[in-house]
Amino acid sequence: MISKTPLPRTLILMGVSGCGKTVAGHLLAPLVKGVCEDADDFHTEAAKDKMRASIPLTDEDRWPWYAKLRARIEEMRAQTPCYILACSALKHTYREKLRAGDSENDLQFVFLDGTFELINERMSKRKNHYMPVTLLQSQFATLERPEHAVRVDIDQTPEEIVQDILAHFTLP
Repeated sequence: MISKTPLPRTLILMGVSGCGKTVAGHLLAPLVKGVCEDADDFHTEAAKDKMRASIPLTDEDRWPWYAKLRARIEEMRAQTPCYILACSALKHTYREKLRAGDSENDLQFVFLDGTFELINERMSKRKNHYMPVTLLQSQFATLERPEHAVRVDIDQTPEEIVQDILAHFTLP
């Protein structure tokens, strides 16, 4: 049996590219009367160009992006009961930048977990996305599996993933 906790003000759906963060977030948002945004939309064009060229971003590329995302988290708390951010947040230090001292009552990470093979297969079917399949290996190499996150197996439909996420929280 899953131990439920109250739905926090901010949910960050995290994991490697292609794990389904954005799809799950947009399905989840209306169910929790929230708003979902994709952290990728906050990247600079220069960062997107690097990724299109199969060049992984460095931490120096990411720090201003994470500062912008944290500011957005704070901004959205005044606008919605639950802000859902689809963001890779692959390293512990990245997650700490997003958390910025918030408790788990205010911000919770949901780790969408899947195998390289499954995600590689899904990514190879995507059209018109700037993140090429060639960078997936670097995503897995960078990933520091979170210790304090809700873990959801992605080897299921997007709707089942959302139900799995909801099973961990009590809704207001």
